[in-house]
Amino acid sequence: MNQRNAFPIPVVPALLIINGLLFLLEMTAGGRQLIELFALWPLGSGSGAGSSLFDSTAPGFQIWQLVTYSFLHGGVFHLLVNMYALWLFGSRMEMVWGSKAFLIYYFVCVIGAALVQLLVASQSGTVYPTIGASGGVFGLLLAFGLTFPNERLMLLFPPVALKAKWFVLIYGGVELYFGVTGSFAGVAHFAHLGGMLFGYVLIRYWRSHPPRYR
Repeated sequence: MNQRNAFPIPVVPALLIINGLLFLLEMTAGGRQLIELFALWPLGSGSGAGSSLFDSTAPGFQIWQLVTYSFLHGGVFHLLVNMYALWLFGSRMEMVWGSKAFLIYYFVCVIGAALVQLLVASQSGTVYPTIGASGGVFGLLLAFGLTFPNERLMLLFPPVALKAKWFVLIYGGVELYFGVTGSFAGVAHFAHLGGMLFGYVLIRYWRSHPPRYR
């Protein structure tokens, strides 16, 4: 069987559906419990530290949060931006790589972003949850830029068309600037960069050790 067609449904539509369904659950009375259980909480939290989100004691870190945080979002705009980027870049990369390789790459970026965020959060001294698919999305943006460097993409603000390679460099530079300066608070800038970093390392590894499932 062709490994590219081994999955019963494409991965990107499945991810879009799961993210959408979980966001609907977040909007219900059980949304707080979803955040407490499945958002990414800093190492060492849950031991009496105060949370900026809840009045109660902050929940603690659990290993599954390295993945589950990526399926939760903080609002409609947050969800739509991430899902649009997941569809825009992810669908193309899944066609190039096949579903299995795409799935591995996406969650390597998600987990890599979470690990970087845990490191940053451990230095900040504050307790807050991290949610959103942005770590995986930024990894896909990097992969798209490396695979289709001269394809033109349209910036939203300002509405200017740029080649994908410049698009990636600009977004990466902006995230680094915001992360270092601490401006644009409330966004996990270093997690975005972590997704790009882990994605880049995996792509470099695949180029010298092509996986058999690609």
